[in-house]
Amino acid sequence: MAGGPRVCPKLVCLGQIGAAHGLRGEVRLRSFTSDPAAIVSYGPLETEDGRILEIESLRPAKDHFVATLAGVADRNAAERLANTKLYVPRERLPEPDEPDEYYHADLVGLAVVDRVGKPLGTVVAVHNFGAGDLIEVRQAEGEPTQLLPFDALTVPDVDLAAGRLVVELPAERD
Repeated sequence: MAGGPRVCPKLVCLGQIGAAHGLRGEVRLRSFTSDPAAIVSYGPLETEDGRILEIESLRPAKDHFVATLAGVADRNAAERLANTKLYVPRERLPEPDEPDEYYHADLVGLAVVDRVGKPLGTVVAVHNFGAGDLIEVRQAEGEPTQLLPFDALTVPDVDLAAGRLVVELPAERD
């Protein structure tokens, strides 16, 4: 392969395209940004397959936005984009305001260690099913993952510079 493999920056999902809206190529758009309308301020958005999409206009609807995307001129083109997730490189995002706030993308890949530094695994994902954030930790390749609460009690220390987070398992607290 000429030039070597493509190096992908850490991408952060900012939104997802839903169904087509009308006949002129508009789409329903869900924004995952803290200020949902701010999704337009991050510039061009990238899809999982590397396509670049730009939001030309955005207007609020019931529980989503209706967006016009550059180059999407009819309902057929809009329908082909249904369920497409939209990303930006992590470096395009501002740093979190609070010291205990993190982007999920910053946590994925961190080493997980106990209080004495013994390796416990690696963060492979961060989830929120409605009751707070959970980190998914893989102990070893091929083994099942473990979900742990991402709270101050279970994760007393996050050190992004060192590439690790400290976990205190519930059994260790007793």
